[in-house]
Amino acid sequence: MVGIDVARGVALLGIVVVNVLPNETPEGEPMIVGALLAGRAAALFALIAGISIALLSGGSRPPTGRTMTANRAALALRALLITTIGLLLGQTDAPVAIILPYYGILFLLAVPLLGLGLRALLVLAVVCAVLGPVAMQLVRAGWPDMPLVDGEYTFALAAADPGVFLTDMLLTGFYPALPWVAYICVGIAVGRMDLGSRKTAAVLLGVGAALAASMWLLSVLLLGPGGGLDRIEAATPLLDRGEIDEILAFGPDDETRADALPSTTGWWLAILAPYSSTPVTILHTLGTSLAVLGAVLLLVPLLGRTTAPLAAAGSMTLTLYCAHVVILAAEILDPERPVMSIAMQCILFLLAAVLWRNAVGKGPLESIVADATGWLRTLVLTGRRPGPPRDPAPG
Repeated sequence: MVGIDVARGVALLGIVVVNVLPNETPEGEPMIVGALLAGRAAALFALIAGISIALLSGGSRPPTGRTMTANRAALALRALLITTIGLLLGQTDAPVAIILPYYGILFLLAVPLLGLGLRALLVLAVVCAVLGPVAMQLVRAGWPDMPLVDGEYTFALAAADPGVFLTDMLLTGFYPALPWVAYICVGIAVGRMDLGSRKTAAVLLGVGAALAASMWLLSVLLLGPGGGLDRIEAATPLLDRGEIDEILAFGPDDETRADALPSTTGWWLAILAPYSSTPVTILHTLGTSLAVLGAVLLLVPLLGRTTAPLAAAGSMTLTLYCAHVVILAAEILDPERPVMSIAMQCILFLLAAVLWRNAVGKGPLESIVADATGWLRTLVLTGRRPGPPRDPAPG
């Protein structure tokens, strides 16, 4: 659906902005645009990943039997391919946290979710959003000397210490998969709705806005009148109030886990900060993602063809995200001129996506993944390897 592609394109451009724009102004104040997008663009990306999983596995009527088995196998292969691409990108030494390995693990965790009903998916989303961060903090508290990873994960780093790699992917990394399963669960549930209905879009917008606002208010109440901020300061003497406020504004600097979200008290789970993966943060960003998706689905029919460039970019985000990481790693664009870098990348991606989609169709990496998963799905369904198409009979 065009609206889903447009929303995915919005998420991609948001990630570009967050990765390039400085966190703060020269005066030390948070950048308004960065503060609005940090964490929320990646959450929207994850939510739409869940919607894509639902659409690829039958939409509103998920199949059963051998067809479901084929879908599960195809999703597992998709997960492995995305993880592989992410680990290859780790070789570039780009100055960003590469999201693809975590997304690959998320897709793998989604394999057993394909057969769940709407209610089960939503209950599991709440469980992951609440208990996942608790497990995350328990692991950090119980393993204080966990080895630090220098840079992004590659095949060599993952193979050298698979236990640390899996712990990071699931619980202690930049985008911990177990808490983030909440986005996938809600995305699969949304993908089974009638996304062509304006009523559905309005419900997504309203429910998302209400959830985001309520989680923001809950965090304010817990940290203020509830005394949470004072308890955090008392339990974390190594951080002064200014450093705690910096975490609240910018989130933990989790690139090496040296400055990950502290685990000195459970009150840290009450904060709402970018990339903190606390319960209120996950539920808040779920709300903002649903609201943005609902708004996009309402606006796309009104805007018509003007959304075509965003839709084209959204249809090949895997390719464009990889291009973005390579551009940052190669320092092709001046890092001292972030606005120019953002503008040039956005224009390049939108233009390239339109031209490629009109000339070829699927993005290059998307084609590889689609061909591989399609091959496996056919193999599971028929028990035979799909061969090349036969030549038509002469005459």
